Amino acid sequence: MKFNHHTSLKWALTIFCCSLLFSGYAQSSLFSFEKFVNGKGDTLQYRQLFPDYDTLRKYPLVIFLHGSGERGKDNEAQLKWGVKNFATDENMKMYPAFVIAPQCPANDGWSNFSESKNNSVLVLKKSPTKPMELVIALVYELTKKFPIDPKRIYITGLSMGGYGTFDAIERYPNLFAAAVPVCGGGDVSLASSIKHIPIWIFHGADDSVVPAAFSRNMVEALTKAGAHPGYTQYPEVGHFSWIAAYNDPLLMAWLFRQRKN
Repeated sequence: MKFNHHTSLKWALTIFCCSLLFSGYAQSSLFSFEKFVNGKGDTLQYRQLFPDYDTLRKYPLVIFLHGSGERGKDNEAQLKWGVKNFATDENMKMYPAFVIAPQCPANDGWSNFSESKNNSVLVLKKSPTKPMELVIALVYELTKKFPIDPKRIYITGLSMGGYGTFDAIERYPNLFAAAVPVCGGGDVSLASSIKHIPIWIFHGADDSVVPAAFSRNMVEALTKAGAHPGYTQYPEVGHFSWIAAYNDPLLMAWLFRQRKN
């Protein structure tokens, strides 16, 4: 078989694509299949990443909330975006942690906000959604079961999960050590109740699904309340701002050094 420049390039691209597929599969396989059932019989499926843990120290817990497109019951789709970045060899070496990725059932959501007529203002409703209620119950269950540091519980999510991240910290402001909402939004009237939580917000400037104004309004409200939120807005980026966000090594370094006082 005669090889030329184009053949070599074709083989190189094939090998590269195969390595990406294998890498993605390998990272997915690191997340165990789990199911949480509360006292009422309500069920939440989730995947869990374990650190190389021992009994001599405690580890952070990261809660990852997926977007609306990954809802369902296969306990697989929620690994599509973002969370596998926590399972790279480099990040598992540098930042060993327990990571959970629950899956929200179809036709449900992580957050429970009402919107104004022009969809510009979000108001947190009194009760959490059933999936959010189960996520919080799961967190308390895991902190009893594993060597998790209660001062290092982090939450992050994208799109529907970005809204869910704000919902969680506004409902349970004393639970989390840090939060990373990506292309989401929250209730600006509650900014003072979460001003003590380190928050880094991400959004794409050209997002046509979730207006970047939702994130900017939260940044403004938090700043007025005396907080010091981080905000990264990517120019010429639409809804997929999470690709850049979760691949940012500065984000990982920042997140894992946050601790509750």
